[in-house]
Amino acid sequence: MQTNPNPMPGPNPDEPGLRGGYDVVVIGGAAAGLSAALTLSRARRSVLVVDAGQPRNTPADGVHNYLGREGTPPGDLLAIGRAEVRGYGGEITAGVVTAVGRAETDGFEITLADGRSTGARHVLLASGARDELPDVPGLAERFGRDVLHCPYCHGWEVRDLPIGVLASSPMAMHQVLLLRQWSADVTLFLNDVLEPSETEWEQLTARGIAVVDGAVAAVESADDRLTGVRLASGAFVPRSALAVQTRVFAPVGPLEGLGLQAEEFRMGETLFGTYLPTDGKGETSVPGIWAAGNVADVSTQVITAAAAGMRAGAQINAALVAQDTAAAVEAARAGRTAPVPVP
Repeated sequence: MQTNPNPMPGPNPDEPGLRGGYDVVVIGGAAAGLSAALTLSRARRSVLVVDAGQPRNTPADGVHNYLGREGTPPGDLLAIGRAEVRGYGGEITAGVVTAVGRAETDGFEITLADGRSTGARHVLLASGARDELPDVPGLAERFGRDVLHCPYCHGWEVRDLPIGVLASSPMAMHQVLLLRQWSADVTLFLNDVLEPSETEWEQLTARGIAVVDGAVAAVESADDRLTGVRLASGAFVPRSALAVQTRVFAPVGPLEGLGLQAEEFRMGETLFGTYLPTDGKGETSVPGIWAAGNVADVSTQVITAAAAGMRAGAQINAALVAQDTAAAVEAARAGRTAPVPVP
């Protein structure tokens, strides 16, 4: 298997220094992270977003099924979000978080790859996910363009075109039946992976879906467009788009020092990827550490990631309000005035 490559940003000597501490540090500056930061900044919390610059949907031409922003280029959507967060006093810095550990006092210490560090009362992991593709030459180069994984994200853009579905697990049957909704010319490549049942063969035949047996050797392109699928036998099947199921892995490395690890998400024997478990509010098993977006849910799309970020932001603020209130009550009982957190 191979991973869709996204280069990691190196240390930037021009990045500004960080405050000594924040109410919340958000790791990840895409839809979930920016949405949480916006919610928290509007709640007058001090917020830092650390953005590694690796959004999952970078290759896509537009964000789809996002009400009010349909078709917006991913980079434009993030630029709008960053401006909104900064407009309410939130801070955003480019960088890679390498570790989150316990602070000597309350809260957490966050360390960046370039040597900077800061503290936070709470931490939200919104680092997205990493797609792992089948190891087929030519596949990764077209991913997010005419190689797609989600018909709801890209089905309209390939409507009525000759579409192929490359089987990488039994879920290919679900995928090929879905894509039949967008085109009458759909071909399933079994790829020595899928063996349809008698019922499934009946479904494929009834829906007019062609089936090609044998291993796939390569995905071929010309003039920056996918042209078709080359089989190990040497046969070539012209296609204008190709769908494939990816495995989606949650990057939780910075939190491993706190004992947090990603868990496998399976349906039957099929591994779909990994995720960081949370409770119904978005909090992990470590109090004060939260997760939202693809890192916590392999099926999340951009609009649902933004919603999850907003929900997590509100829950984090509620937790901070409870902590501030408890501190104020304790101070009042002791006959002193509790410090008021500065936005």
